[in-house]
Amino acid sequence: MAATSTVASWRTVFKLVESAQARWRAITAAHLVSLVRAGARFENGVLVERADVAA
Repeated sequence: MAATSTVASWRTVFKLVESAQARWRAITAAHLVSLVRAGARFENGVLVERADVAA
C-alpha cells in the first residue's frame, strides 16, 4: 500500500511542477538580476521607485 501512496504522491508533485512550469519565464535581462537581489521591485516589467518614508 505504501508503494501506491508513493506513486500517487510523485504523480501529484509532477503535475504541480508541470503546471508551474507553464508560467515560468526565462531571465532575459541578466543585468537586472543584481537589482532584484538588492531588493528592487518591478511591476509589469517596470522598475517601481520606493518612496522613502522619514520617521
